Amino acid sequence: MAGVIREYEGLRVNVDDVIYMPSLEAPVEKPHPFVYFISIHNDSPLPVTIRGRKWVVQEDEGETIVVEGDGVVGQTPTIDPGSHFSYNSYHVAARGATVQGAFFGETAAGDRIFTRIPQFRLEIPDWA
Repeated sequence: MAGVIREYEGLRVNVDDVIYMPSLEAPVEKPHPFVYFISIHNDSPLPVTIRGRKWVVQEDEGETIVVEGDGVVGQTPTIDPGSHFSYNSYHVAARGATVQGAFFGETAAGDRIFTRIPQFRLEIPDWA
């Protein structure tokens, strides 16, 4: 992948759902697990391959966690025009948190691109 990375208007991310899941495993220091469902939509005329991601999690208590890596859930999906890629994953938190980030990739023309992940909340329910 050559060239400057730029935000790509033809790609958009939806946070489809965020669910508090206390039945999932979580460490004592971060006892609140959340499952999130994400879809990446390609509204452009070119296929796009997602090569990596970056998540920034700002815990309500002040800790910031940055998670970067290759691919998405172990894959490097190519999303054809008019199509989408959906997946789910989970994160554990000590308290509530605000999450945002970006996906990085390239178009079929070789342009390096990114698209933002809209900010969302990991909100612990009152009953928890």
